[in-house]
Amino acid sequence: MGNIVETLGNLLHQTAFFNLSGGNYAMIAVACFFLYLAIAKEYEPLLLLPISFGMLLVNIYPPIMEEGGLLWYFFQLDEWSILPSLIFLGVGAMTDFGPLIANPASFLLGAAAQFGIFSAYIGAMLLGFNELAAAAVSIIGGADGPTSIYLASKLGQKDLMGPIAVAAYSYMALVPIIQPPIMRFLTTEKERAIKMEQLRPVSKLEKILFPIIVATVVCLLLPSTAPLVGMLMLGNLFKESGVVRQLTETASNALMYIVVILLGTSVGATTSAEAFLNWDTIKIVGLGLMAFAFGTASGVLFGKLMCKLTGGRVNPLIGSAGVSAVPMAARVSQKVGAETDPSNFLLMHAMGPNVAGVIGTAVAAGVFMAMFGVG
Repeated sequence: MGNIVETLGNLLHQTAFFNLSGGNYAMIAVACFFLYLAIAKEYEPLLLLPISFGMLLVNIYPPIMEEGGLLWYFFQLDEWSILPSLIFLGVGAMTDFGPLIANPASFLLGAAAQFGIFSAYIGAMLLGFNELAAAAVSIIGGADGPTSIYLASKLGQKDLMGPIAVAAYSYMALVPIIQPPIMRFLTTEKERAIKMEQLRPVSKLEKILFPIIVATVVCLLLPSTAPLVGMLMLGNLFKESGVVRQLTETASNALMYIVVILLGTSVGATTSAEAFLNWDTIKIVGLGLMAFAFGTASGVLFGKLMCKLTGGRVNPLIGSAGVSAVPMAARVSQKVGAETDPSNFLLMHAMGPNVAGVIGTAVAAGVFMAMFGVG
């Protein structure tokens, strides 16, 4: 009888209830909230669902992320920049750069939205982060999870990678909530109702040459961006060449979804209570929100400038899509514009700044790496 009681006691004390801290339970609650957003609200579920489940697992069973644990192996692929680069390959295979080619001025809107990154860099320095950590944190302003992970890894900010990645992906998921109030505040009803001219047709030759030229120019200027920009443009070349449909389908479907599972769960698993519940994390989350808001605002304000310079032919709302949350930010531009005039169709115009933002955020990461001599 004594052996039975002892055995039952051992089993009971092996359960998570006896081994978790209050912080772990708090993070489990956060994970459940993110699961709710992913499933019930459908906020970027492909990303938020695996991230939140990884968060749940690591706070129930912390050894899963220790060296030799399942998700530890997944995370090594993040640290080696493999998964972020493969994500860019898939994004390129799914992206139509036609709107950007048809309206090259969209590059300016995409560049303007990167102001949030550099404002967050200054803010992070003022809050006590060193230069490398400040650069890694600030890239959240681009609303680009893979680039955030890539830069944090390259700058040696392993301890901050989890909070940075979670903040970046969370704000990507919350684009429909964060952006509209800023867009409405900075624009008038008349500006929001502006209808833009239909974009010109883009030839197949232009679409084929675009990824080759962009990869060549950007990688010559900032060689450290080659893993991201190179993979983005390779995926797009798969798509636009039309001669490797099997590779296009693999990169944009099976491979993409496998990588999202590995990256999402491993990123979520970096958010153990011990690593996540501290003042640095709170600062990172706050700075990320500031950067994202500044990036949205600067894109809209530059859109207003273009509106005036073109005699009212540019709807300033498309500037908000310059953050690189593709295609969610472009859809938000369409939604806010349609609220004023249901017949207004801004989606394709907003896709130009949106895909330009993807390139712009990667370039911003390359600038930081060049600043600190990281290759």
